[in-house]
Amino acid sequence: MPPFGLPLLGREHEQEVLARAVTGLSEHRPAVVTVSGAAGFGQHALLRWAAQLAEERGLRVLRARATPGESELAYAAVTQLLGPDAPAAGAGRDGPLPGLAELLRTARDRPTLLTVADLQWLDPHSLRWLRALIRRLPGAPVAVLAGATGPARLADPDAPGPLPVTRLALPPLGPAQVAAAVALVCGDRGQERFTAAAAEAGAGNPAVLHEALRRFADAGHRPLDARVPQLRAITAAVTAEHTTRVLRGLPPEAVAALRAVAVCGHLLDFSLVRTLARPRPEHDAGLRETLEATGLTASDGGQALRPAAPEVRTRVLEEMPADERADLYARAAELAHRAGAGDADIAELLLAAGPVGAPWAVHVLRGAGAEALRAGDHGRAVAALARALEEPLDRVRRARLSLRLAAAEVPAAPEAADRRFAHILRSPGAEFAGARTRAADLALARGGGDVVRQALVDALPAAHGSERDALVALFWLAELGRQDDTDLLLHEVPALPRHPASPAQAGVRAWRQALRGEDLLATRALARGAFAGRGDEGALLLPRLAACRALCLTGDLEEAALRLDALLAEARRDHAPAAAALLLTARGDLNLRRGRPDLAEGDVAAAERALPQAHWHPLYAPYALAVRILVALESGDRRWAEALAALPDPDASWNGMAGAHLLFARGLVAIADGSPGEAADLLLAAGRRLLRLQYANPALIPWRSLAARACHALGRDQEAQRLGHEELSLARHWGAPSAIGWAELGLGRVAREGRTARLREAVRILRAVPATVAYTGALIELATAELDAGRRQAAAPLVAELSRLVASQPGSRTAARARALADRLGRPGAPSRGRPAAWTALSDAERRTATLAGRGHGNRDIADLLSVTTRTVELRLSAAYRKLRISGRAELRALVRTMEGYDTDVA
Repeated sequence: MPPFGLPLLGREHEQEVLARAVTGLSEHRPAVVTVSGAAGFGQHALLRWAAQLAEERGLRVLRARATPGESELAYAAVTQLLGPDAPAAGAGRDGPLPGLAELLRTARDRPTLLTVADLQWLDPHSLRWLRALIRRLPGAPVAVLAGATGPARLADPDAPGPLPVTRLALPPLGPAQVAAAVALVCGDRGQERFTAAAAEAGAGNPAVLHEALRRFADAGHRPLDARVPQLRAITAAVTAEHTTRVLRGLPPEAVAALRAVAVCGHLLDFSLVRTLARPRPEHDAGLRETLEATGLTASDGGQALRPAAPEVRTRVLEEMPADERADLYARAAELAHRAGAGDADIAELLLAAGPVGAPWAVHVLRGAGAEALRAGDHGRAVAALARALEEPLDRVRRARLSLRLAAAEVPAAPEAADRRFAHILRSPGAEFAGARTRAADLALARGGGDVVRQALVDALPAAHGSERDALVALFWLAELGRQDDTDLLLHEVPALPRHPASPAQAGVRAWRQALRGEDLLATRALARGAFAGRGDEGALLLPRLAACRALCLTGDLEEAALRLDALLAEARRDHAPAAAALLLTARGDLNLRRGRPDLAEGDVAAAERALPQAHWHPLYAPYALAVRILVALESGDRRWAEALAALPDPDASWNGMAGAHLLFARGLVAIADGSPGEAADLLLAAGRRLLRLQYANPALIPWRSLAARACHALGRDQEAQRLGHEELSLARHWGAPSAIGWAELGLGRVAREGRTARLREAVRILRAVPATVAYTGALIELATAELDAGRRQAAAPLVAELSRLVASQPGSRTAARARALADRLGRPGAPSRGRPAAWTALSDAERRTATLAGRGHGNRDIADLLSVTTRTVELRLSAAYRKLRISGRAELRALVRTMEGYDTDVA
């Protein structure tokens, strides 16, 4: 590389100006030129280049470079220029301007060039000397070239002199210069993305860019796009080293101000930031210019000043003593709070500070934690809430904050969350009753490890009244999904009363009776009683979720859906991701029962966002996976259902009720794949698990009728009949029409005689609850039987009714079967007057939103279903109205009703 090749790239104009000054000096014409720019921009190289050019032309060159260490030493730069024999300040015939007259005299014989580098550190006496020289330059063959980091203040503002000063301000390197540097140092032209990365990482600083490219090339790399990560890493290291060199040349007050900028310059105006500097600058004038001149700061054009790169911020702060750095962050947080900065920004400052002991700090950190949870950033939420616990708090507030922190820890650190929940459960004192029940509720919503279960039992002896009732209810609710008769904890907890007065116990009792298929009317009443609670007990989520699931089995699907929606809103408001995921999964299960796989698909997707499958507790993970499999199957995505069904078993503890759900879902996949033997084994295994738990209600999962179907396909008719009649008997004992109708449907599928009569009975019973997957299944079977028997007239109204029911989910498996029946019948799959051409102009998101709005859903409901904000829903609907040329919701509802059966899927 040429000695001054890279630093002078892009400096052609400056070289021309300096060359003219040297040429003029050769012709006895004086000149004054200043070269300024950020550190590393090539000022020194340009001065060296000009000096070398002057020497080549036989001119005398005198050099000086100011330094921070000599900035207070009188005539330090003059001594460098004139040599150690120059007269001392105040001595000799020149008085206060030593050597000046002698310099001007000798220059008449040999024109002289003076170069002064780092003018910003020039001592005051040398600066006064240079200004006096400049005033005497007219007619003298002397040129002065001065370089500075930052503004070059060479001319005397009070007496500028007769000779104008030429000022050169060096800009960052542009794209063309960066590309040339890459080719020069690396020996090859850089690819486009590589060159762009070099320009961005080096920020146009020639010194940083040169050193980074040199190290890159020395490592044997070529300037290829694939090598951008290596270039970024090398440039970051070079930037850090460059920062250290610049810092060493700054005065203490500038370093202190730069540290304050590194901490909060991005948040506050520089006029506020500089007040944090310790020591405070005696004079603020020029401080901002000094910092900007270092090249370590950047501005967006406003009053704020921020570090130019993350590496700069890190290097500026890392050399501070830890206690001073923490104190700076604390003072910055307080200043930002007074200035009205956002909670999240102030919290970032508090995370690096020690306890500040002020109430506002806890408020800010809690607000930042809530904001992070809304954004799904659980790591940031945990950091903010954990930091809030370091502040002084009374015991009750500390317990509540710990509860919020434990809930936030569930997705990323579930074991830590369990330990924190257990600690709260063991906190003594009546004032912690609400916190203890809430901790148990949230812990068990995640699944509740042994640590939590033991802590819950430990808390019972000291609990009284509604707290004791709630803890007992939560314990037995957790046990409903388990299969461990040897658990010693079972003998330490009181049994649930048969007629509980406690709302929490009513919800759990309802779910237990529903699972066993005992007394439908009493179960329904108990389930509704779970929502009558007040205070802490009434706020528990799990007992009310249990009540909702009981209402699903009693056939009260719409009521259960409304209750689940309300519970989900509570869980989201309280930032309880595990509870929200469990509620969404239960709602997905419910929507499958309602024959709405499109809505169920949205539920399971939202559940995955709230709590990824890998973070589910083994107690609930099989159930969540089972619902995902069934959603995929009912939505017509058999490949995805097969892939999910092939996933490894979540854990050994899946042998409980959740494991039965998973076996059942896998059994349905096997049926769809045409593997009746595998299906029978899976479904019977699911049944054995439920029977061991004494959960006989076929409304939970109709494993018997589906196992009967598989057995029938295998020729095991006697077993199929036994299973079918057993399910019908249990369904009648339970009394829910949906369960009875499904059992009749199951028997109709395997009946040797009277098949059509059975199917007609199933349709008759299920017609009372038409919005169910059982009813559409019965219609399909009966229509098929009627067509097989040649009774097209009897099949026609069945197919028409089926087409109407599945029109809202044209991509589902049921809709595909309905279309096949319509084809056999020789009529369209769903009546419609067609869809307008403008419908195709809608985006997929607008079409899904408009479809839901047209079906009567409100904006908030649509936002929950599609996992977007209500504002997004409003914007999509406005766009849809404009494209469809309609005025509002009434016209949209009419339009969607006419299009049922077309591509209006919201899945």
